[in-house]
Amino acid sequence: QVHVVESGGGFVQPGGSLRLSCVASGYTLSLYATAWFRQAPGKEREGVACISNSDGSTYYKDSMKGRFTISGDNGKKTKTVYLQMNNLRPEDTAVYYCATDYGDCSVREFGEYGNWGQGTQVTVSS
Repeated sequence: QVHVVESGGGFVQPGGSLRLSCVASGYTLSLYATAWFRQAPGKEREGVACISNSDGSTYYKDSMKGRFTISGDNGKKTKTVYLQMNNLRPEDTAVYYCATDYGDCSVREFGEYGNWGQGTQVTVSS
């Protein structure tokens, strides 16, 4: 059974930075892709970035390129994926979710993922 836990959300002023963390465990780490999604109030969920555990290759939604960076660390039994967010804007306010599933980002992109965390709230406001 795959277990996913996010952390690192909070309140930040416009222009500030946050780093979100996602710890996943319980699966063959090298065969999965891990992605960040977000959902703002009243809006549909959207993909942010994805990293393939096999080779560390990354994939971003076009509008997220430049300010958001996804990276990952492999532990013996866990995979930690980070989302560094810089120059945050009020429109980045959302619940950010981490999701993981078998495959790599070039194929899965922001399609269906079977394992999700509970989400972490990010609020950008002055």
